[in-house]
Amino acid sequence: MFRAIRQLLDSNERQLKKCYKIADQIEALEPSVAALSDAELRGKTEEFKHRLEKGETLDDLLPEAYAVVREAAKRVLGMRHFYVQLVGGIVLHNGDIAEMKTGEGKTLVATLPAYLNALTGKGVHVVTVNDYLARRDREWMGQVFEFLGMTVGLNESGMTPEEKRAAYRADITFGTNNEFGFDYLRDNMVLYPEQIVQRELHFAIVDEVDSILIDEARTPLIISGQANKATDLYYKADQLVRRLKPGDDYTIDEKTRTVTLTESGVDKAESFLGVDNLYDVRNITVNHHVQQALKAHVLMKRDRDYVVNEDGVVIVDEFTGRLMHGRRYSDGLHQAIEAKEGLQVQRESMTLATITLQNYFRLYKKLAGMTGTAKTEEEEFRKIYGMNVVQIPTHKPMIRKDLPDVLFRTEEAKFRAVVEEVIRRHAKGQPVLVGTVSIEKSEKLSRMLKKRGIPHQVLNAKNHAKEAEIIAQAGQRGAVTIATNMAGRGTDIVLGEGVAELGGLHVIGTERHESRRIDNQLRGRSGRQGDPGSSQFFLSLEDDLMRRFAPDRFREWMNEKMEDDMPIESTVFSRAVESAQKKVEGINFDARRWVLQYDDVLNQQREIIYKQRRQVLFSDNLKYIVLDMAKELIRRVVEVHAPEKDLPEEWNLEPILDFAEATLFPEGTVTIEDLEECEEPKEIVDKLFKATLHHYEMREKEIGFDRMQEFSKVVILRTVDRKWMDHIDAMDQLRQGIHLRAYGQTNPLREYQFEGFEMFEQMVHEIQEEVVKYVMKASVGENLEREEVAVNKRASAGGSPHSREEAPKRQPVRREKVGRNQPCPCGSGKKYKHCCARTVRTG
Repeated sequence: MFRAIRQLLDSNERQLKKCYKIADQIEALEPSVAALSDAELRGKTEEFKHRLEKGETLDDLLPEAYAVVREAAKRVLGMRHFYVQLVGGIVLHNGDIAEMKTGEGKTLVATLPAYLNALTGKGVHVVTVNDYLARRDREWMGQVFEFLGMTVGLNESGMTPEEKRAAYRADITFGTNNEFGFDYLRDNMVLYPEQIVQRELHFAIVDEVDSILIDEARTPLIISGQANKATDLYYKADQLVRRLKPGDDYTIDEKTRTVTLTESGVDKAESFLGVDNLYDVRNITVNHHVQQALKAHVLMKRDRDYVVNEDGVVIVDEFTGRLMHGRRYSDGLHQAIEAKEGLQVQRESMTLATITLQNYFRLYKKLAGMTGTAKTEEEEFRKIYGMNVVQIPTHKPMIRKDLPDVLFRTEEAKFRAVVEEVIRRHAKGQPVLVGTVSIEKSEKLSRMLKKRGIPHQVLNAKNHAKEAEIIAQAGQRGAVTIATNMAGRGTDIVLGEGVAELGGLHVIGTERHESRRIDNQLRGRSGRQGDPGSSQFFLSLEDDLMRRFAPDRFREWMNEKMEDDMPIESTVFSRAVESAQKKVEGINFDARRWVLQYDDVLNQQREIIYKQRRQVLFSDNLKYIVLDMAKELIRRVVEVHAPEKDLPEEWNLEPILDFAEATLFPEGTVTIEDLEECEEPKEIVDKLFKATLHHYEMREKEIGFDRMQEFSKVVILRTVDRKWMDHIDAMDQLRQGIHLRAYGQTNPLREYQFEGFEMFEQMVHEIQEEVVKYVMKASVGENLEREEVAVNKRASAGGSPHSREEAPKRQPVRREKVGRNQPCPCGSGKKYKHCCARTVRTG
């Protein structure tokens, strides 16, 4: 009875029960679908499409469509969806996350919702973490779709626009998260509609959804150009930091991973760099370089966070241990590390277009995902993406034994115990996989095993080319494999002959990760599909997690009670570890939410700009877009110099006429006397707009309709792209310094939102003014050619360097705060909202 009540209250159980009812319907259809010929089975696709057109929904079609896919997979691949895989497919169609253990066949599960949703003709994207998996899944599962008459595409980096368009036109398209995101950005920089490759973003199924939408969420996708900026300051800051002493000149907060100069450090920096006040706004760039140099030296560790090889400084992915070629730390940190390592400092890049993965994937009408580990981040998935996590039962009972953690006082004692455990299990032939958190630790363990004569393989970022081969052998009798974090490897470890009788694969974790999810991924390498297996974590008080987050009294008590090689197992210890992990997960969630809140400001602006840019791109008649801009300009100028509250004799009409003659129409078209006849500001606006309309129509008649449209399109696209690029850069600069506002008892996010809105408004005004001025006044040359404002663009995750030089980066936007109802600082005597807050540049 109590179990029934508990299940009733369990939301996961409730969701599963709904799915079970539908899965039972699919099962019931199996005999009738199996009786169909190949041609009849293939013909079901057209039948389903016809029924959709007649008013049936995808939900109506689901049981029969899933039964058809199941039968097709059986005939084409020799694979039949298990009952729990049908359940997983239902969860995905609902726009949720199916949490399925390693080896449960997630790739096959995705065929069900991909086929069903592709029946709409709007396209389905199946998203993987790397090109290898995208190609594999397209070739493997693509056979099922093609058998059923669906078209299948593969979206890879390096493809031509024509090849990409063909891939996106397919019913189902496989590709990586980065490539889909970059194509979206590139599509919003094209000069002709036919250059766009993506269709509307309809439905995405994301494999390893936690890796893509959680682990990589803080890294924006960036299309960048090189900024023309001197690199000397990086070397200077590096020289300074080498002279500073920890404790005396700077302090380290390991919990927040921050490093801060002391008063002594500030004095030394000011003396060394020759500045009076390091925190003066004039020295914001110098201060920034010092902070990044400190971070590079104190917080960023070689062979843990990055490696140095023939390619220079290469980032190591903290979750997978892979080398991330082509990715660079942003905000000048990469250059600071280059200076630290004595390498040539590469120039900083200038952002031309950017979006976070969070905001890209929220553009899809429907989003779903699969992974082996997501429940611990369910709150984040629900709040940010609107997706629930549904835990799918395993096809066969999970019999892996997860042994209690053991704790040692020192790291050396821990590693000695790990080596002894490996030797003990290796002696009986049981395969062992040892997970480490860094390249450095994996190599240390390797040296210790070599001394004891234990043959083994090492898999880390330095030799990831052999990954598939090493993983394929990891489950064989007597195999010993040392590997950095196994997150997102996408490869199952198959047990060799006779290994099951020895207890299966034994997994040893040498350190708890900050996230319980990553620990679960390591454990999950063992015990797949009902195989036997075991896992255990060996920890020490010197591990990063324990050092940073375990309570001081707990560490003091352990140090008193423990001897070096004496391990301890206790519930107090287990609770302390889990408590520390929950604390870090909370901090990381807050950090990602903080990033998203700030990016949402730019995202709203980006959506406006991209939407309007597409309107221009696809428009056959830009006349009314240009004239609307002109009317808005006129209204703003009139509001400033002839406000409604003033009497007509108090109006200042000359600046209005000067503006109109400089921007809208030839001199003499409208006179001061014409404006003096007006009794209301609206009359002035109407008179100036009428003259503007007349001049536009005269120019259009003189130039020709088609050439006028093309000229307008060239001007608008060039202006919008250049202003938007500068705006992104200005917003980035604003964001870098906004946290300092907290010292003034203000909310940095609110300040960023307010100032970001003001900057966006100003950019829109500048676009309007420049477009109208060019369209109405500039001479039209013989050769009208749309040009990119920056050529040879390169996409990267994090901002990689670029081959061409760009204009110098804009300086940070710094403003004295003026209330809208306060006197304007220009000295006019008017309120700020009626004066310079609305002034339009006429230069």
